[in-house]
Amino acid sequence: MTISSALNAGVAGLAANANRLSTISDNIANSATYGYKRAYTEFDSMVISSGNGQYVAGGVRTTSQRLISEPGALTTSSNATDLAVRGRGMFPVTTSAAVSADNGTLPLRLTTTGSFRADDEGYLRTPTGMALLGWPASPDGTIPIFSRDTSVGLEPIQINANQISGSPTTQVDLALNLPATSTEADSDGAIEELSIEYFDNLGKSQRINVAFSPDVPVAGDPATNIWSMSLTDSSSGGAVIGEYTLTFDDSRTSGGTLLDVAVISGPAYDSVTGNIPIVVAGGEIDFNVGAYGAPDGLTQLSDVFVPSSINKDGSAAGNMTSVEVDENGFVIALFDTGITRTIYQIPLVDVPNPNGLMAMDQQTYAVAPESGSFFLWDAGDGPTGDVVSYAREESSTDVAAELTSLIQTQRAYSSNAKVIQTVDEMLQETTNIKR
Repeated sequence: MTISSALNAGVAGLAANANRLSTISDNIANSATYGYKRAYTEFDSMVISSGNGQYVAGGVRTTSQRLISEPGALTTSSNATDLAVRGRGMFPVTTSAAVSADNGTLPLRLTTTGSFRADDEGYLRTPTGMALLGWPASPDGTIPIFSRDTSVGLEPIQINANQISGSPTTQVDLALNLPATSTEADSDGAIEELSIEYFDNLGKSQRINVAFSPDVPVAGDPATNIWSMSLTDSSSGGAVIGEYTLTFDDSRTSGGTLLDVAVISGPAYDSVTGNIPIVVAGGEIDFNVGAYGAPDGLTQLSDVFVPSSINKDGSAAGNMTSVEVDENGFVIALFDTGITRTIYQIPLVDVPNPNGLMAMDQQTYAVAPESGSFFLWDAGDGPTGDVVSYAREESSTDVAAELTSLIQTQRAYSSNAKVIQTVDEMLQETTNIKR
């Protein structure tokens, strides 16, 4: 009897709108929850054909889904490790319980934002207990090669606030001017000296002493434009680590620049880069004096000795003061000596169907068959966006739209209730026929 199908359709309508009300109430309740992804309920009609010319009401059924791919707006914060993803991709996290258990098993969870702060053991985690994962850097700050289709290699990011670190010097760029008058016949042949500080492998201060001796011609001969350069290393007990003969150009077009560098002892000079790979007690240092014809290295002009620029890397040992995360997901430690060091890299996890992820507590998600397999990307590479620090992602809930849907749902629920009431009255009329 078709009147019975109408009753069933009304009941199905009540259940469907009750389901929609559940998603709406969840969205409104989490309108201020950072990283919350709104859910929605979609209605699908059910068609049942009797085959005898009568219409049978099939009713309605619902499917609910969370729109994980729909981003919320970003808002600023004052914490350097408040992180959000701008674009596609999610942060890998795990539970603090798994970190504490330390049994080698870290369940992979995904999230688009989090307020990560160091706990008593230095692990970056949210107040709700989700620990941030990343690839650890090598001692030299480089990131080793890890598999991109597995979470093996990811570790809970741990910040050692008491860490002391130094950076050895590996590069020195020297720019100075030697007096051209010192290579003339009436010169007194004064030696020009310069001491350059560098830092060894233990963060200690050492010195490279450079001495320039002019080649003075005999009376009546023209200027030689030739100098002898000697390098000694304090960490090697003052031993000579390089001796070179420098010849400067006196032509109209390139006057005063290096014309030739002859090796007396020590490593060879590279005329293209201007580098001399000198070897001190702790290892090799690229000592750059400028290429042939270059005006930004060693020059010989006028009558003054001027060390114009000494640029070098490395620093003395210092204490870690803070941690920051750049747009590519590199976790960088800052020290009071001014140096920085990469200690972790946070990859961004991407799946073919983000909306197929399994929703978990605390705005986290787990990989599911419907989402497809995951891949770990460098932030800003491939389809993924970049990492924004000092930021949180707000809820994707639009309260005005949800309240509008709430009114529609209430009206639809009332209408379905009216259908049931009408069917009840019609059945009552049918039973009254016997009377």
